[in-house]
Amino acid sequence: MIALVDYGMGNLRSVEKAVQHVGGVVHVVRSTGELSGADRLILPGVGAFDNAMHKLEKHGLVDVIKNKIHEGTPYLGLCLGLQLLFSKSQEGKPVRGLDIIKGEVRRLKGSLKIPHMGWNQVTFKKNSCPLFKGIKNDSYFYFVHSYFGVPEDKSWQYSSTVYGENFCSSLWKGNVFATQFHPEKSQADGLRVIKNFIDYQAQ
Repeated sequence: MIALVDYGMGNLRSVEKAVQHVGGVVHVVRSTGELSGADRLILPGVGAFDNAMHKLEKHGLVDVIKNKIHEGTPYLGLCLGLQLLFSKSQEGKPVRGLDIIKGEVRRLKGSLKIPHMGWNQVTFKKNSCPLFKGIKNDSYFYFVHSYFGVPEDKSWQYSSTVYGENFCSSLWKGNVFATQFHPEKSQADGLRVIKNFIDYQAQ
């Protein structure tokens, strides 16, 4: 069971359609009971960090998401779903994130237009991430964001992208995968990312 978490801030339909397009059976879940039985977990999101955490808490989803991750359930965070993994954010009122990754979400700097919106290259800092199997280094993916995560433990960072500054564009460690870009909006390579997540088997 692939659980697509509905907490009121996700672009659910486009993600759901992308999963279905590559052969996945996805269930949109809104309760802790539905989520607890998931074999895979996708957390999308568009909006502000503090509002998203309040909504997750309101629906009682924070602890169950953290428990699923710690149990080894494959997790895919998309855009805001990446940022929520962090301890805290500069965006909005101070609230604690899921705290899976020690670090902070920061606002993009520089003279370029914010939000960063459109196609940009993703450069792998490492290799062999199951999420990017069959995808060439420096491929283009679609971004819409103003903030990015900065992990204290740099081994979390899998790729980087340049927009005014060099920022972390994807994360990976163990069963936790996350992309700052939107794979569901990134055509063939984006669909490949989603298919790779569905096919991922923990070693």
